[in-house]
Amino acid sequence: MSLASFNQRLKPWMLPIAMVCGAFFHEPINHVQWCVPYLIFTMLLITFCRVRPSELRIDRMIWQLLAVQVFGTIGIFWLLRPFGLSLAQSVMVCVLCPTATAAPVVTGMLGGSIGRVATYSIVSNMTTAVLAPVLFVWFGSSADISFIAEFRLIAIKVVPMIVLPLGLAWALYFTVPKVHAVVADGQKITFYLWSVSLLLVVGKSVSFVLQEPAEAIPQMIAMAIGAGVVCVLQFYIGRRIGARYDQRVSAAQGLGQKNTVLAVWMAVNYLNPISSIGPAAYIAWQNSINSLQLYLKMKRERRTNAA
Repeated sequence: MSLASFNQRLKPWMLPIAMVCGAFFHEPINHVQWCVPYLIFTMLLITFCRVRPSELRIDRMIWQLLAVQVFGTIGIFWLLRPFGLSLAQSVMVCVLCPTATAAPVVTGMLGGSIGRVATYSIVSNMTTAVLAPVLFVWFGSSADISFIAEFRLIAIKVVPMIVLPLGLAWALYFTVPKVHAVVADGQKITFYLWSVSLLLVVGKSVSFVLQEPAEAIPQMIAMAIGAGVVCVLQFYIGRRIGARYDQRVSAAQGLGQKNTVLAVWMAVNYLNPISSIGPAAYIAWQNSINSLQLYLKMKRERRTNAA
């Protein structure tokens, strides 16, 4: 068996393997959690390099998707707040977190516009960089420090990790375009970086789950179900918005396929750590939807070829 053939057979199993390994080896994995922000930074850099500054067009569809992300985040938190702060935080962060770095790849496989998804990825990431520090202080603060002080503590870590990759991507484009092109062609690497990041954040989430008492199990189940509901809703709403502009696939992937690695990392570090159950469950939900979409597309193509 050739290396390329082995790689193709292994790829569909990479994410499940990463999740299982993260769950079983969570204790040693906790010693390398420091590298998660660097992995996220690298994945964002590669994704942002796929969009040239001249291609960054924010049209009506982008604004509508962004409105769902922003107002949906606030609305879902206040809707679920009466049922518990941790539940509200858990589902809220599933809406707040930006488009996944792997979304352009999946969009291309589904026949959508890679450029439109990459553009929305930039916009949604910049929005998250601005909103996350504010919302985490308002919705998740338990510290005995001032709003400004806590905002600064969160912003110092979150904002550079999201904003600097965009600045670096455009700096490479204008100064060393050949290097920019090489980085942009590294989209395939993003999948494997995502797998490693997934292994690390799942391990961190499992560590927190194991520390929770048995009484917390119903709450964690509610978080997983809530994540599934908002996952389906975001894919559905994105598809409905995209239908108006002949961009069903691009809009659905942009709004529904989330950077869950970033979401888990933010939940663990700036909210109640148990709230990371929501984005961790979202990983399984969105991958199930993507797998179903790819299966249906392949089935349609086989029918077309047979005809």
